[in-house]
Amino acid sequence: MKLLQKKIEEEGIVLSSNVLKVDAFLNHQIDPQLMKEIGKEFAYRFANEGITKILTIESSGISPALMAGLYLETPVIFARKKTSLTLINDLWTAEVHSFTKNETNKIAVSKHYLTERDRVLVIDDFLANGQAVLGLINIVQQAGSSLSGIGIVIEKSFQNGRMLLEEMNIRVESLARVKSLENGKVVFLEEEAVGI
Repeated sequence: MKLLQKKIEEEGIVLSSNVLKVDAFLNHQIDPQLMKEIGKEFAYRFANEGITKILTIESSGISPALMAGLYLETPVIFARKKTSLTLINDLWTAEVHSFTKNETNKIAVSKHYLTERDRVLVIDDFLANGQAVLGLINIVQQAGSSLSGIGIVIEKSFQNGRMLLEEMNIRVESLARVKSLENGKVVFLEEEAVGI
């Protein structure tokens, strides 16, 4: 997705060879027009999958998932990282480790919103080591739902997340695939493939 790649090049900040900061448009401040196009692209890629629910994790996955939900005309569920007075019983739960925050959270989804009748699209902001997505897949499996695939806004292809998912025969659609963050520069996988 060229629009997203351009935004990453213009506003993304490489903090290290493993960390790309995109809080100018995705993780803190949100670019609504970009999210609209991202949602449209996910809807296009998964249009024929019969999606009944979109599942993401709070908080950075919510914007792209919500926009995809608008185009697919389906509800969006976000797994909560913190407990609340209203989310305490009848929960699907899983543990997820965040590399960026260096913490493990127990995520939860109400059993009322995800059932064996659902066909689920999982959407998240980043795919790196795959831990957040694996936690969401675990919840889909507990619910007995069918998993249609994974939609990722930015994939760090130099980490093993995609490989883990492909070994499980899960469809992964990433809108921007980062090959490298070496020397403070973002190199996209597609650029490498065509020799640019």
